[in-house]
Amino acid sequence: MISPLPKWIMQRYAKLWNEFRDEPFSHEQAVKFLKDKEQVVSVFLSDLKKAGWLEVTLNPKDTRIRLYKLKEPNQAVKEMIK
Repeated sequence: MISPLPKWIMQRYAKLWNEFRDEPFSHEQAVKFLKDKEQVVSVFLSDLKKAGWLEVTLNPKDTRIRLYKLKEPNQAVKEMIK
C-alpha cells in the first residue's frame, strides 16, 4: 500500500526521480546528489520505503551495500487510490 508523502519528502523524491528515474542508486549517490547530510538522507529514504515509494535490494557485487530504486510516480499514484 502506498501512502501520500509529506512535502519535504516529495521534493527530494522529485529531484531523485529526475536524476535516476527507475535506475538503482546507492545511499552515497543520493547524499551527493541531494547535497544533504547523511542522516537527513537516511531518514528520507527510510520514510520513502515505509510509504511504499522505494524498493530496496542488496548490491549483488557487495551485499553490504543497499541499492534503492524509485517507483514510477504515475504507478505510485495509481496504487495509492486502490
